[in-house]
Amino acid sequence: MTLPATKTKRRISRRARVFRAIISWYLKRIDGRMLDIGRTRKRLDFFGGLGRAPRRVSCRREPLAGLPAARLVPHGAPDDAVLLYWHGGAYLVGSIRSHRPLVSHIAHAAGVQAIIPEYRLAPEHRFPAAVEDAVRVYRQLLDDGIEPARIVVGGDSAGGGLTVAMLLSLRDGNVPLPRACVLLSPWLDLTGSGESMHTRSGQDPLFKPHDMPHVVGQYCDEHELHHPLVSPVFADVAGLPPTLIQVGDDEILLSDSERYAQKLRAAGIDVHLDVWPGMWHVWQMFVRLMPESRLANIKLGHFVRDQLAGRAGADGRTSSG
Repeated sequence: MTLPATKTKRRISRRARVFRAIISWYLKRIDGRMLDIGRTRKRLDFFGGLGRAPRRVSCRREPLAGLPAARLVPHGAPDDAVLLYWHGGAYLVGSIRSHRPLVSHIAHAAGVQAIIPEYRLAPEHRFPAAVEDAVRVYRQLLDDGIEPARIVVGGDSAGGGLTVAMLLSLRDGNVPLPRACVLLSPWLDLTGSGESMHTRSGQDPLFKPHDMPHVVGQYCDEHELHHPLVSPVFADVAGLPPTLIQVGDDEILLSDSERYAQKLRAAGIDVHLDVWPGMWHVWQMFVRLMPESRLANIKLGHFVRDQLAGRAGADGRTSSG
C-alpha cells in the first residue's frame, strides 16, 4: 500500500524554535564557498560527539569490507537483522563519531543492531568512490550470512543519496535488495534544479543555494551531475524496496524528496513521504533536545521494526497524521 505524503499537525515546540534560531545565527557567519574541509570535519565530529547514545546500546568498532565501521547493538537485538546506515555530510565530512548518537537512537527504537561504515570522502576520493564502498559493504553483509530480507538500509543528507545510489547499483548488478529503506532529508539532486531551492531559500536555516555548486564541485565533475548515481532523482527506480522519507518543510532540498517519492509511486513502490513543517535539514539529530526529533526517531524505529517483521507498507505508526 502506497500512502500519500503527510505533514505533522502539531505546533512547533519552543525548544525547536530556540535551536533553529541558534543554528541560523551560527551558520549565517559561515561562507560555504570558503569552507576549510579539515576544520569542518573536526567541527562536525565535535558537535556530533556531544550527543548521547541510549545507555542500553553498545558500540563495537570493527572493520567491514576494509572500511572503518561501528556496530551499534541495543540490548536484546537479534543477531540476524541489520540497519545499514550511511552518514551524511555532503560527501565531504561526517563519521562514526558525528552520527553515532543519531543512529543509536534509531537502532534503539527499532530494537535492531545498526552498522555505520565510514566511506571514502571527497575531495580526496571523488565519485564514484563512495558508491563503490557502499556496494562492497552490502555485499559483505550478504557474504557474512545476513539475509536481504533482514536488512534495512538508510542514511541522511548525502548518506541518503548514497543509499539510493547503492540500491540502484545493486539492482543493476542483480544483487538481492534489502527489505526496506529509510531516508532522512536526502540529497538526491546535485544539479540543484528543485523548486524548493528558490521557494525555501529564505526559510532554510542551514543552507544557501549559492553555496551548493561549490560543495558539489568537490564531489564530482559537472558532466556527471545528471548521472543517476550522483542525482538519483533522474534514475529509473523500478524494483527498489519500500521507502520511508522524512524531510523538513523548510529545507531547500525538500523538492529532492518530493520528486523522488513521486518516481517511486509511479513505479508502484510503497513509499511514505513524511514532511515536517518548521523543521530543517536532519533535525532528527537533536533527539535528546527536541520533541520533534524524538518523535521522528520513534517513527523511524517503528518503520524499521515493522518492515523486518514482514508487515508490508508504511502503516499508521509511520505517518505524521
